[in-house]
Amino acid sequence: MYDEDDLSLLDAEVELESPLDKIEPLTAESEVPKPDPEEMLPLLEHPQPQQRMLAARAFCDIEDARATPHLIRLLTDTCPLVRVSAAYGLGRNPSPDAVEPLINQLGRDWNGYVRKGVVWALGNCRDRRCLAPLANALRTDISAVRLWAASSLAQMAQIGYEAVVGAIPPLIEALVQDPVAAVRSNSAWAIGQLCRELPSNIVYATAIDALIQAFAEDKDLGVREDSKAALLGVGDPRGLQLIEILEQEGWF
Repeated sequence: MYDEDDLSLLDAEVELESPLDKIEPLTAESEVPKPDPEEMLPLLEHPQPQQRMLAARAFCDIEDARATPHLIRLLTDTCPLVRVSAAYGLGRNPSPDAVEPLINQLGRDWNGYVRKGVVWALGNCRDRRCLAPLANALRTDISAVRLWAASSLAQMAQIGYEAVVGAIPPLIEALVQDPVAAVRSNSAWAIGQLCRELPSNIVYATAIDALIQAFAEDKDLGVREDSKAALLGVGDPRGLQLIEILEQEGWF
């Protein structure tokens, strides 16, 4: 488990922000066209970290499969800003070849910003291999990474039934137990997305029960609202009935 206090690039005020939120935008999209991949590809191998970072960030905006092997290599770059840019670039250019390198980096990278980018990229890979490391990150990592891991687990809906079933338990655990309201909210949203892909079985019923519990009992208004939105999105009769009853009784 990672210590919330041991990451020099994270603090209590910014830890829930985007992986690239501390880096100025490459260009104003309305003023300058997207970078030219022919110019950016050689810079991925540039000896200066600043140039490698800028090139990796360019592939956060553009898609080009030729960048994938270079971005994979940059996941282990000595500069954390290069690594986070490479992770985010791989999220924009997902590839089966990137899954194992991303998983390996998630398990060893000391930098919270990098791990945030990695869990986002793993979600975008939409690969069954991503389920276990994302679930582990949701259970054990710092709050910023848990937040993104919850959202990424929603992508298991694109993989298949077994992946959805595997993602539900850690999300329910986070919805019920995570101390950070934003993580609980993201977990509620993700459960709602996954429930849409489930038949009416015990896994589905357990997930709906967790959303109902969060809607009725969570101390945070945002979590209750997100749980309500998830129930409304699924359209479960029990959830809809409870929402109607509680609102009629003036609970909210």
